[in-house]
Order: sequence, then C-alpha cells, then structure tokens
Amino acid sequence: MATATLPAELTDAVRDERSLRRFLHGLPGVDQVGVEQRAASLATRSIKKASKLWAIDTAISMVDLTTLEGADTPGKVRSLAAKARRPDPDFPDTPHVAAVCVYPDLAATAVEALAGADIAVASVATAFPSGRSSRDVKLADVALAVSAGASEVDMVIDRGAFLSGRYGQVFEEIQAVKQACGDAHLKVILETGELATYDNVRRASWLALLAGGDFIKTSTGKVSPAATLPVTHVMLQAVRDWYTATGELRGVKPAGGIRTTKDAVRYLVAVREVAGEEWLTPSLFRFGASSLLNDLLLQRRTQISGHYSGPDYLALD
Repeated sequence: MATATLPAELTDAVRDERSLRRFLHGLPGVDQVGVEQRAASLATRSIKKASKLWAIDTAISMVDLTTLEGADTPGKVRSLAAKARRPDPDFPDTPHVAAVCVYPDLAATAVEALAGADIAVASVATAFPSGRSSRDVKLADVALAVSAGASEVDMVIDRGAFLSGRYGQVFEEIQAVKQACGDAHLKVILETGELATYDNVRRASWLALLAGGDFIKTSTGKVSPAATLPVTHVMLQAVRDWYTATGELRGVKPAGGIRTTKDAVRYLVAVREVAGEEWLTPSLFRFGASSLLNDLLLQRRTQISGHYSGPDYLALD
C-alpha cells in the first residue's frame, strides 16, 4: 500500500494489510457509556442570548445545501443555488451556505448557477448511496463530477468490505478516489448507522484519515440512524487525535437527522468541547442537513426582530 503522502510517524501503520489491521485494532476502545453520557451532558448546555445570533450565523455558513433525489432537475438545482447565495433575501446580511451538493450529472448546472460566489459545489460519487459497484465505475463517477467542476466529492466506503475486515481494500479505494479528485476535497462517508459499534466508527474514521480523506462524514442520509451526537463525538475525537499526531487539520460532517437550531447548537458545542475552537469553521465542520437551514433562518429572524416569524415568511424549497 502506498504511503508517500502520509506523515512519517504513521507510515508503518499502512505498510501492509497486517500492519493496518494491527493499528486499527490497537486503537483505544470507545467507552460506550462514557461517550453517550458526555454527549448527553454537553447537549444540555445553553448559550447566552448574545451568542445565539453568532451560533445561528455560524451554523448557516456550515450548511451543505443538498438535493439528492431521483426527480432532481436543472431547475431545482438552480433554485437551490439561488437560496445558497441569499438564504434570506429580506436580510441580506445573512451568511451564504458552505456548499451545494448534487449528483454528478447536475454538478455542471450547480457550477454555472454559483459562478462568482464563494460557495463550493459538492457532488456525491462512488455509486452513492450503496457504494456497491466496481472500482472502475466508482472512479468514473468521480471523474464525471470533477470534470463538471465539482470542488468537493462525497464518496461512500464499501461497508461490506470494512465489516468483513478487508481494511486494505477500503484503504486503497479511498486512496484511488482521492487521487481521482485532483484538487477537489474528499469527504469520506462512513455510513455509521451500518457500522454497529463505536469502535467500528473510530476504526473507520482513522482508516479514512490514513487514506487521505479531507473530511469524515457520518452518513448518506439514506440510512437510519444517520448522524447522532455520540457518533459525532467519536469522529471529532479522531480528527483531534489526528491533529495531535500529525499537525494536520481534517474536517467532520454529520449528515442526516439534524433539523432544528437547537440540534445545530448542540453540535457546535460538541465541536468546541471535543475537538476545539479551530474546528468552528466551514472549512473543518459542515452540516449535511438541508431542512436545518429553514429553521436556522426562522430563528435568526426571531433573534433580530424579537418576535417569531412563521414558515410562511420564507421560501422553504
């Protein structure tokens, strides 16, 4: 297995399949009770009213506005891009979102619609959401997205290979996708709802980081459970420990099931307390939760005006 791009202190871990297995199974086990209790405890924290608007604006700036449906059309993508640019037209100081995420065949439409905006175009790839296809097909999927102008690629790992202990296969596939991405950032979707244990989440997180993933992402949003606070804690611990070991900052993206401003604030608290303040930026933390944006905008209006605005005041599509 290639190791040229890895920090020197971790090259031994990926020397061969046996070394990789030994490293991943040598990681400290996750204390299930401990991580769930800490997640629950941090979730009860409130933030001062003066900080509420900052938290809302920060969360808005971290949203990957997403449409991944079989009925998606160029018109829907252009509409999504317009909302990404100006989430609340009545309040032009509202931050724009981090990215618009679409299927590869609609990436070019998103790129055109977002021309001139500091908003990334992300595209899912590698036989999303199942990941069940040949490597050639997966890499062709990535090539389609990148050639269309996507600056971020969200890949899915082969969960069957991972759960069967074929770590080298998963590692090499992530490496191949990373190479195919060129200058595009790579988000590696672990589909944590299918990994069964926190120990597996930790191993998959480290495997993705070792293989070059710029972000580790919880879920496709197509499997339940999707993002959860305890799982996100484990992934935040992984990128924090990676930074301690290598000096490299890598990102985390919880996706699926995050719908309210309260949810978003809980995740922001977790980011600060588990990883650190450095991660409170769209370059290192994202929300894959399009429905979340609508509630953030409603709560932002409430903070500014002092009274609640119903959903009829906003375009929710």
